[in-house]
Amino acid sequence: MKDITNRGDVSNLVHTFYDKIRTDAMLGPIFNAHISNEQWPEHLSKLTDFWESNLFGLRTFRGSPSAKHANVDKNLSYTISQNHFAHWLHLWLQTIDELYEGTLAIKAKEMARRMSTGQYIHIWQCRPGNL
Repeated sequence: MKDITNRGDVSNLVHTFYDKIRTDAMLGPIFNAHISNEQWPEHLSKLTDFWESNLFGLRTFRGSPSAKHANVDKNLSYTISQNHFAHWLHLWLQTIDELYEGTLAIKAKEMARRMSTGQYIHIWQCRPGNL
C-alpha cells in the first residue's frame, strides 16, 4: 500500500468511502434522502475538494459543511445522534486502512476524528433550546 499523494488518491478514497455510505443500512437512507442520484457526482467532487484542501493545504474547497449538517439534522427532526457520527468515522477509518497507509493517511484519520466530533457538537448546538 501507499500513502495518499495526490488528488487522484483523495478522489479514490472519497468515492470508495461514499460507495459504502450509500449502501450502509444506518447512513445510506440519510445520505440518499438528501442527495439525489444526479447530485452525487457534484457532491463527490466537492468532498474531494474538501479533503484535498485539508490534506494538502490547498484552497480548492468552498462551502459550509457545518450548516449543511445542521440542516440535515433539522430535516430529520433533530434525530442525528453520536452513533451516526461514530459509524461514519468507523467506515472512514476502515476505508483508509483498506486503501492507504502513511503520513497523510494518518492525518486523514486524525482530521476525521476531530471533524466528526465537531460536526456533532455543532448540530447539537443548532437544535432548538440548545443555543
